[in-house]
Amino acid sequence: MLRRFASHAVRAAAPAGRRLLSAAAAPRTAKTAFGIASGAAVIGLGLSSVTLAAKEAKADWDKVRKDISDILDEDGYDDGSIGPVLVRLAWHASGTYDAGTKTGGSDGATMRFTPEAGHGANAGLAEARKRLEPIKAKNPQASVADIWILASIVAIEEMGGPKVPFRPGRSDKTTGEWCPPDGRLPAADSGTKPGNIAHVRDVFYRMGLNDQEIVALLGAHALGRCHTDRSGYTGPWTRAPTTFSNEYFRLLTEVKWVKKNWKGPMQFENADGGDLMMLPTDLAIVEDADFKKWVEVYAKDEKKFFADFAKAYQKLTELGCRNLEGGKGWF
Repeated sequence: MLRRFASHAVRAAAPAGRRLLSAAAAPRTAKTAFGIASGAAVIGLGLSSVTLAAKEAKADWDKVRKDISDILDEDGYDDGSIGPVLVRLAWHASGTYDAGTKTGGSDGATMRFTPEAGHGANAGLAEARKRLEPIKAKNPQASVADIWILASIVAIEEMGGPKVPFRPGRSDKTTGEWCPPDGRLPAADSGTKPGNIAHVRDVFYRMGLNDQEIVALLGAHALGRCHTDRSGYTGPWTRAPTTFSNEYFRLLTEVKWVKKNWKGPMQFENADGGDLMMLPTDLAIVEDADFKKWVEVYAKDEKKFFADFAKAYQKLTELGCRNLEGGKGWF
């Protein structure tokens, strides 16, 4: 089973009665992976029966889920699980959506191509794409785009998080001409406190998300860790980086954060040990009153956080998708 209950081992180190879990990290991208080749055997003026059968067949999503679940534990990778990086892959594929131009988003799986695969914010995500290639090979009827999103949903559930509705129907683009421009994903630091607050809103409002949804989605920083060879930053947000929880919010509200004394970019560490980290844009959500009220709600009520996260995450991963099963989403 996935290390979804790793938090139990660290709870004793938390302040009285507190649970210590972990937060999401961010790796960087490399070259394209997960390229898909498709072809059709043509006989006279019609498609072969083999091609027609493949086209009409539907993916067995229960099987795809199991195939994903089977690869989540990986000794030697970060904290023993690829779950966090799969969440980051789906997040970055989805977070490029622009509601104004209706471009970007998870439909198309365009991160397989340059230039998007080489965008700085995506550094390290080739590792996630590479690990999902065998899933696509075993399930050819499933699109790469759907596999990326479902992989993150399965990972969230296996790491103890909420059940997020999944609706297939995404397609795969065939060239990099559909890649969104660089700069659409959130940056770790814009230079000033007011600038960080404004930047967070600018990025998420562009997608059509509100303050509550922004804070809920940032709660995914309960998973994973940062890497100096990817984002340039280092360390986990929480002490249980493979457990989904509201611990990110508790730490933001109860721990004193000080600037890390190092030669890397500005980040913050907990004053009571320096084993955890926060980015400048993480602290932005407790430096703004409208953001902070939701941080405080989620720090006290994990059930509420899970419910709101599930809704916001489904919305995020469906932005820009026009042909999902069941038609338009709840939003």
